[in-house]
Amino acid sequence: MRSVVFDVESAEARFTVVVNREEQYALWPADLPVPGGWSEAGFRGTLPECEAYLEETWTDLRPKSLRGWLAEVGRD
Repeated sequence: MRSVVFDVESAEARFTVVVNREEQYALWPADLPVPGGWSEAGFRGTLPECEAYLEETWTDLRPKSLRGWLAEVGRD
């Protein structure tokens, strides 16, 4: 099994913002293939840039299915 060393604190580290079907976001090393179940959200940058993007974009941390269910029962 191959192991990858990735220094997230490095100023040169670049990330891709990824999103899953539940509209949950994560940061993924830009050099690596996006894992199954995730797709690129359309933003790449340094750790602080990606964190700022997430602050603006991911305003409701609840999974999409929970938001939908709460809307159905009138409790959103």
